[in-house]
Amino acid sequence: MRVIGLDYGTKTVGVAISDEMKLIAQPLTTIERKQANKLRQTYAAIEQIIVEQQVELIVLGYPKNMNNTEGERVEATKEFKEALERRTGLPVVLVDERLTTVEANRILEDTGVAVSARKEHIDKMAAAIILQNYLDMEYNKKNS
Repeated sequence: MRVIGLDYGTKTVGVAISDEMKLIAQPLTTIERKQANKLRQTYAAIEQIIVEQQVELIVLGYPKNMNNTEGERVEATKEFKEALERRTGLPVVLVDERLTTVEANRILEDTGVAVSARKEHIDKMAAAIILQNYLDMEYNKKNS
């Protein structure tokens, strides 16, 4: 069984997947939508990935502000979390996502991805960072 990582944005959801040993996260895809509040196809795409990849847990980025307060994106993320739990029957764990987009952009830059091509990869890379942070925390809990 695997773990899926999601970076939930207003128009996209970056998706990452763990290996079966739950040690390594890798970017998978980006789900796009035309309107922020139109989520039916987004949920369907996530549900399909869950079945195809044999996912047992969802890790969702939690967009707190840099000063640790919760803004309007947090409310939307909490609603998305609750809907995912209802629709999939899987637990959803929230993981701090502060600076993941900055880190994803740095990784893409360091690996030579052109600025014009980064938009295509940034959300799924951010999802992979969120998921890897979770996997590392779980690994450290088990081995400490």
